[in-house]
Amino acid sequence: MILVSNDDGVHSPGLKSLVSQLSRLGKVYVAAPSGERSAAGHALTMRMPIIVQEIEMQGAFKAWSIDGTPADCVKLGLEVLLEGRNPDVVVSGINCGPNLGTDVLYSGTVSAAMEGIIEGIPAIAVSLASLNRPDFSVASEFATKLVTKLLQDDNAIGDKILLNVNVPGLPRDKIKGVRITRLGERRYTNIFDRRVDPRGRTYFWMAGELEENPEQQDETYDTWAVKNGYISVTPMRLEFTAENMIELLKRWDLQP
Repeated sequence: MILVSNDDGVHSPGLKSLVSQLSRLGKVYVAAPSGERSAAGHALTMRMPIIVQEIEMQGAFKAWSIDGTPADCVKLGLEVLLEGRNPDVVVSGINCGPNLGTDVLYSGTVSAAMEGIIEGIPAIAVSLASLNRPDFSVASEFATKLVTKLLQDDNAIGDKILLNVNVPGLPRDKIKGVRITRLGERRYTNIFDRRVDPRGRTYFWMAGELEENPEQQDETYDTWAVKNGYISVTPMRLEFTAENMIELLKRWDLQP
């Protein structure tokens, strides 16, 4: 059993392509936002009701449109909609646009998958690094291959590991292969575009131009891999603790 979610919305072509491919492996359940929730991060809806509507979707055993965040969707799926049955894997995507490096902190796609590993279920986040007329076929086929490998080995990646996958927006014959990578950095300049409305009030649009980091221009980083025509697969975990700082902080004698 596979639970699928995303942040582009339940009617997005990337999700439909993914569900179509994954349905070959077994029952696919979909719990996804009713509309786009890009860059929602791991936000949860706590001060308003969450509307859930069951819908029809080709390839899905059951599908729900949820008026909430990506994390809401997976949490609802695991705790309520699947009626106590845990899926074998949570798959989030296919996102239209990359989720590379430090951008994973803002990504609703990655956060939906992260909700899976919080509940002890292996998870995969899949993104296509293309915004213009994207073809999701390569990404959905690769995601299906990855899920197949995972299902063949119960201990393949463990229950606290997320695989973050980014596929270049290239024709199939132009993709050079697969790189197993670490997260790079994604920094932006001129992030806010300052404007003035007709009443003289200042407002801002968040935009930004990507700034290349020359220190991370080698094949070990996901940013390098996708830029150079490779699919990147980055294993991630929930553990954020900086273990090397614990003993130092103890020596500071930080008593109240």
